Amino acid sequence: MAVKLTHSEIKLIEETKSKGNIPHHIAIIMDGNGRWAKKRSLPRVAGHQRGVDSVRAVVETCVGLGVQYLTLYTFSTENWKRPKDEVSTLMRLIVKSLQNETNELNSNNIKLTTIGDVDSLPEIVQHELKQAVTKTEHNTKMTLNLALSYSGRWELVEAVKNITAQATAGNIKLSDISEELISKNLTTSEMPDPDLLIRSGGEFRISNFLLWQIAYSEIFVSDVLWPEFRCKHLIEAVKDYQKRERRFGLVSEQLSDNLEKNIKNAKTHSKQLA
Repeated sequence: MAVKLTHSEIKLIEETKSKGNIPHHIAIIMDGNGRWAKKRSLPRVAGHQRGVDSVRAVVETCVGLGVQYLTLYTFSTENWKRPKDEVSTLMRLIVKSLQNETNELNSNNIKLTTIGDVDSLPEIVQHELKQAVTKTEHNTKMTLNLALSYSGRWELVEAVKNITAQATAGNIKLSDISEELISKNLTTSEMPDPDLLIRSGGEFRISNFLLWQIAYSEIFVSDVLWPEFRCKHLIEAVKDYQKRERRFGLVSEQLSDNLEKNIKNAKTHSKQLA
């Protein structure tokens, strides 16, 4: 990525990482490009173009923190309803970004994946995506996952279709349908659910993003518009996450009991190996 972190940013990342409890998977709703441009009497596309710098900064920061998966809500199904000129410009921007950044992603051992109705994208976008995904498919440091022509409801409908087809073919029974089976039929089946969902721009909406996967995600809303979102803003969200207690329906006492049991089991296992 072209953005290089400053010495103070690197230090901030290291300090945050040293405290532990870094999210394995961060998902981001990148909101505020249009409002950023409007405030400056610029066309909306200027906000999208500036937002690319924010993507670079966030990717660099996540790599530094040791985040394993980063999912960015890049283009939603609903975005197709925007003015044709804006959609065309966004598609060209995606192509340009893929052409400019793929080699850098690859050299930094970052894997690129995508979720969404990719077949609905222009052929040139599909072509560049396929090349980028293939080129980086064996990389292991972090997975950068782009949600393109994506919506949570579309994904759930597709999952239902897949499961129905399996049942019709006699491959599964009604009793086989479970949360695990549904998760396996989602486009994110190869990655864990997000630990942290961040939305820039100050709006308190999910906007049809990862509806199934964020059932237990911690949510952080930043007032910062996406074109201005940088390392320090992501760190702010991660620091807030580090303070939270993820109970998954349990109470604090149960979490403490489970932790003690896990420690005891680990010690017993260690003794057996010795």
